[in-house]
Amino acid sequence: MLATSLVPAAGQDFLGPLEDFVDSLTGPPAKSQPAPQGVQRPVAVTPPPVPRPRPPGLPDVPSVQPPVAPVEAPDEAEPPVVEPEAAPLPEAEPEPDRVYQTACPAVIMGLVAAETAPPLSEGICGEQSPLTVTGVMSRGRMVPLSSPVTTNCEMASALPGWVEDVDGYAEAMLDSRLAEISTGTSYMCRNRNSADAGFTSEHGFANAMDVIGFTLEDGRNVAVEANWLPAAAPEGRLLRLAHDAACGGFTTVLGPEANAEHHDHLHLDLGCHGQSCTARICE
Repeated sequence: MLATSLVPAAGQDFLGPLEDFVDSLTGPPAKSQPAPQGVQRPVAVTPPPVPRPRPPGLPDVPSVQPPVAPVEAPDEAEPPVVEPEAAPLPEAEPEPDRVYQTACPAVIMGLVAAETAPPLSEGICGEQSPLTVTGVMSRGRMVPLSSPVTTNCEMASALPGWVEDVDGYAEAMLDSRLAEISTGTSYMCRNRNSADAGFTSEHGFANAMDVIGFTLEDGRNVAVEANWLPAAAPEGRLLRLAHDAACGGFTTVLGPEANAEHHDHLHLDLGCHGQSCTARICE
C-alpha cells in the first residue's frame, strides 16, 4: 500500500511545470504579485516604433500640383485701359544763400538811428554788417545827419559820445545846440587819399566817415572849409574842439592841418595803428 500511494504523487510533481506552461498560454493572465515592501519593481520601457522604409522610385515633389487660376482673355470689343501718365512735379526752387549779419548794440539801445544794409563786397573792400546811419542821439534828442552814412557798428557806436561833446561846446560857446551834422564821404572803395597805389582807405571797409561841418539850432552854419580860420573866432574854436574831442573816441582824426586832402572836412576812422592797434593819429 505504501509503495502504490507514492507513485501518483511523483508523477504529479513531474507534470506540474508542464501544466503551468499550458495554463499560461490558454488561461487568464496571472495576477502580478506585489513587490515586496522596499523593493522597486523594474518598469518595462517600450522602444519607439521604427518607421517603415520608403518605397523606392517615388518622386521627391508631389505629383498633384495646386490649381492655377485661369487667365481671362481680354475682351476684344473694349479697348485696353491706359493709365494716364502722372504730371511731372515742379522742380523745387533753390533756396537763396543765407546772409549772416551781426546786430549792433548802439542801434538796439537807440543811441543811433540806423538800419542794417546788405553786405558790401567790392574786391578787397567790403563789410558784412554795414549800417545806414541817419541820426545820432545827443542829450536826449536825435540829431539828424545831412545825408545818411554807411558805416560799421564800431563807427556807429563811437559817434554818440563825440556828438554829445560837440553839442555841449556849441551851446556853451555859441548859445545854440546842434541841429544837424553835415556829413561827407562814408563807404568808398579806394586807396588812402585817393592815391593810385598804396594802402586801402578805411572808407573801403565802412570804418570811416567825413564831417564837413555843423548846423546850429539858430540857423548858423559852421563849416570846416569856411570857419577853420580864424582859430580864435567862436566858430573856429568850435571846430577845433570838435577835432580834439574826436581824438578820444577814434583812432584816426585828420583835419585841415594834416594835409591838403583834408582842407574842407574832418576825417574820422577806427583804423589799426601800431602792432597792438592802440596807437592813435590825431592831426
